[in-house]
Amino acid sequence: MKLIEYCNKITKLEKNKADNEKIGGRIMRPEYSLDQVEVKTFPQAYQEGIFLLCWKLERGSRLYATIKPYEPAFSYQNTFQSGARTQFHTHDYIELAYVVEGEFMQKIMGQDIQFKRGEICLIDKNCLHQDYLFDNNSTIIFIGLANEIFDEVMVDKIEEESILHFLRMALLKQKDVQQFLHFKPKNPEDGQMEGLLLSLLLELEQQDEASKYICKGLLMRILHYISSKYDFYLSNEQRRKMNWIVFMEVTNYIQENYTDITIKELVKKFHFNEDYYNRLLKEKAGMTYSEYVQNIRLTQADKLLRSSKLTVEEVANRVGYRNKGYFYKIFTERYGVTPSKYRKQG
Repeated sequence: MKLIEYCNKITKLEKNKADNEKIGGRIMRPEYSLDQVEVKTFPQAYQEGIFLLCWKLERGSRLYATIKPYEPAFSYQNTFQSGARTQFHTHDYIELAYVVEGEFMQKIMGQDIQFKRGEICLIDKNCLHQDYLFDNNSTIIFIGLANEIFDEVMVDKIEEESILHFLRMALLKQKDVQQFLHFKPKNPEDGQMEGLLLSLLLELEQQDEASKYICKGLLMRILHYISSKYDFYLSNEQRRKMNWIVFMEVTNYIQENYTDITIKELVKKFHFNEDYYNRLLKEKAGMTYSEYVQNIRLTQADKLLRSSKLTVEEVANRVGYRNKGYFYKIFTERYGVTPSKYRKQG
């Protein structure tokens, strides 16, 4: 069975129509205010960290929808005016939207973004947006992903560094960052993404003892597939904002661990390759990684020589240099005198 066929099946269960008043707010809340923002929280019932919402929009301005997993299975059905919008909202989780059929439009951070069949929108938590509903034949899948799930599905395995950038920002829980990624398939006729999404949908319905492990495995495959088989689009402003936050996180970590920090430790901690740290520090601080660490160590050595009674060798050890001769060399190059003479001048 194809993904589109299965979406049709689960959104049109005549025997189990939903109580629209009860569940409608989660499925689709029409715009009711230009001043208010809804904050959608991750449903507590979905302890595995993944849930899926499927929309089917049909000519005649009808919306059919359902959520997986959910017991009992249901079909939400409602009408709308073409061009209607949902209420402005944010999530406290990451949302991945995939266009199975037709087209889909969202207003994200004040900009109208059109998504075509096979395209993906990955929206970070706290990113302000709303959805448009048009009188056409479209099917959209929204996958809600709890923030904690990314550590569990090993985001460091994602191939595209800039996508990992985005996911790291979500993990760092920067509440003032609003961002999204627009993905377009390199080969729209590939079909593998729809196969992965269908497998995820079926597993979310299955919900047995193995489902949580299988769903996480499928999510790993989906994220890896996006990173390797899709092109993505990001504004220059978004890139600058993400780079600055990463810079702040990395430099704070270096300053807290400067005595024994290594670049391999940064790779393990933040999941970027070694070259990235040199580029980032050069761009933001005008120094390479080694120069940046050395600057912190020598600045601290300066303070210790002027304010403590530690020996020069003890100062060198305290700031991270085990080789006294090397410490003398770089200190003298920077200050023009040896550490001992510097202390006497102090």
